[in-house]
Amino acid sequence: MSPSGLDLSEPKPFKMPGFSVIGHRGNGMNVLQSSDRRTRGFKENSILSFNSAAKFPIDFIEFDVQVTKDDCPVIFHDDFIYSQENGIVNESRVTDLSLSEFLLYGPQKEAEKTGKTLMRKSKEGQVLKWEVDSDDPLCTLQEAFERVEHSLGFNIELKFDNQVVYEREFLVHVLRTVLQVVFDYAQDRPVIFSSFQPDAAQLVRELQNTYPVFFLTNAGNQMFKDERRNSLEEAIKVCLEGKLQGIVSEVKGVFRNPSAIAKIKESNLSLLTYGKLNNVGEAVYMQYVMGIEGVIVDFVEEISESVTLMMIRPPSPSSPLPSPDLKDNVAAITRPEFSQKEIDFLLKFLSQLIQH
Repeated sequence: MSPSGLDLSEPKPFKMPGFSVIGHRGNGMNVLQSSDRRTRGFKENSILSFNSAAKFPIDFIEFDVQVTKDDCPVIFHDDFIYSQENGIVNESRVTDLSLSEFLLYGPQKEAEKTGKTLMRKSKEGQVLKWEVDSDDPLCTLQEAFERVEHSLGFNIELKFDNQVVYEREFLVHVLRTVLQVVFDYAQDRPVIFSSFQPDAAQLVRELQNTYPVFFLTNAGNQMFKDERRNSLEEAIKVCLEGKLQGIVSEVKGVFRNPSAIAKIKESNLSLLTYGKLNNVGEAVYMQYVMGIEGVIVDFVEEISESVTLMMIRPPSPSSPLPSPDLKDNVAAITRPEFSQKEIDFLLKFLSQLIQH
């Protein structure tokens, strides 16, 4: 339905297409202070990064959407955007900027123009110049639909500030603005919505029943005043109350609480994960064994290759085989079966690794 009214119907059943690899902010998030050059390859959340990720056998990319003060959905992760002029760092809230003001940051589409020097504030409070090997201008949600490889699905994270309490009226306005762009430009592209903001997640489900909605949770790795955000058990409640289709959990929360997987499946919910451990092939394989349906990863090339070897799937436009010979040379692998004792041992081992 259109985003003009509420939809209280039962959610449509949803399943990921096999075990899915999802590119985090495209071809991986940027960590400017990291010594690993892979974290500074492509500007995160850019058209260039999205299309770079599309070259690998993945099903979706994940990116963050906020709405400017003049009602344009743009793709940017951080709540605040920084620039530097004459040695002075300036800070602006993304949602307080107009579209034209937002697009002035970083490289410009017109080669003859120079944008504001884009900076980024790290979690440690350090403000660094946002330098990557392959830079690209900031972009809108509409541009992503128009310019990104059409076979690639979009996992649209609806981004809100953790420190702000939002009124329902404001959330409805923002979500309808995003939905209008999706309905106008998505065509037949697969789209999933997700949000850490429980009210926003439930509202976007109320506003439409065309696209599945997932609730994002830190699963207890970070605690919030809103209890709904603090555990997988609470995440299940949010989904069932709001008729959502799935959960996206920080992966360590799942490894620490593996019994929650069965509860999630019993509730007819899908389960995806995100987090640094998803850049480790062995941790991804363990999730495949456990029945998790997909992983959001930064190292798209490496993990997508590992998953292709782990589970050969029939070729499709969104997940082609890497080479014609691979299917002949590698036996098709079905989901391996382990005894509960073996799984418990592996989970205990992983849990011990997580603590260190």
